Amino acid sequence: MNTVYITGIGQVAVGEHWEKTLAALSTTAIRAALKDAGSPQPEIVYIGNFLASSLSHQANLGALVCDAAGLNGVEGTTVEAGEASGAAALHMGCLAIGSGLVDCVVVVGVEKMTDMVGTQVEAFAAQSGDYDFETMQGLTPTGMAGLLMQRYLDQTQAPRDAFSVFPITAHRNGVNNPYAMYRKAIDLEAYHKAPLVSAPLTLYDVPSYADGAAALVLVSQNLLRDGQKAVIVSASEIATDTLAVHDRSDPLAFEAVHISTANALEKAGLTRDCLDLFECWDTPSIYGMLSLEAGGFAERGQGWQFATPENLALTGRLPVATMGGIKAHGFAPGAAGIYQVLDAVQQLRGEAGQNQIAGAQIVMTQALSAAAASAITHIIRKA
Repeated sequence: MNTVYITGIGQVAVGEHWEKTLAALSTTAIRAALKDAGSPQPEIVYIGNFLASSLSHQANLGALVCDAAGLNGVEGTTVEAGEASGAAALHMGCLAIGSGLVDCVVVVGVEKMTDMVGTQVEAFAAQSGDYDFETMQGLTPTGMAGLLMQRYLDQTQAPRDAFSVFPITAHRNGVNNPYAMYRKAIDLEAYHKAPLVSAPLTLYDVPSYADGAAALVLVSQNLLRDGQKAVIVSASEIATDTLAVHDRSDPLAFEAVHISTANALEKAGLTRDCLDLFECWDTPSIYGMLSLEAGGFAERGQGWQFATPENLALTGRLPVATMGGIKAHGFAPGAAGIYQVLDAVQQLRGEAGQNQIAGAQIVMTQALSAAAASAITHIIRKA
């Protein structure tokens, strides 16, 4: 396999962009990424998107996005994997470069959540779960996360406050990210005061849907230029579990996370101790906890003992949500997996400002769809 380099990044601040179309959001991110990469000519554009055909009433994003970005004639394809669609698009880009098919790919994740308001948004978002056995029964993504958190609390006897570390860490780190939707720190008192949304989940345990777009430029060594701020994608791995959670022997095991993590580390020739930070799926907060356990960073049922503010801080054993994560960044589902990788690239380039992890060399990112029905893991390192 050829080495895959990321040479350009571009993003739109996550938020409510009522005045902008889906195409306008993706174009802004793509053009910024191409400019950052030195304006190469992409041969393929992969678009990660989950809900455009439902919320924006727009399919055929390959043509729409390429046309809007001035890339007429370029191959464009939409990649869908629920909330992990952006990461899945990156996986396709890595395959295209790694196989030698092409030398330059643009990957963009985009979502326009404000094209629809009301309860229908949550109904469409629930499409990432099993429609027949979950969605049709009224179970939403938030409802599923609430059930899993309650099961975890019952089985492990973990203190309820153990989950506060994920939103508190994310919001603290989001303060210094100009592209984050929530740039205000919270503390344990604020966490306690947050209203319930799906017991035992509170408002700070769940993501806030928003609009966003983020893009990456991938190239082979053939197009790599001297002096470029390139980083290397050492591994790109996808694993799946049963879509219906009730079909799993253990709903808290997150087997797809376990497989995807193990395969990525093996492909990269690394151990967990080599990682300088982990951009995990930090919200709903129960998913961050279960990812630490399934990924092998903590023993089963003991993730809450590992996930302390000290361990997950910017100076800790395993920093997470270093630029605000999904919780503080805001949740644009189709773009979330790309924002994770973009944050990782900034860390490896030394461009994370006050949130910079000293000496960061190797980063792992992981995007989930539904209740970890799919887990997409990338390991990225300095060139």
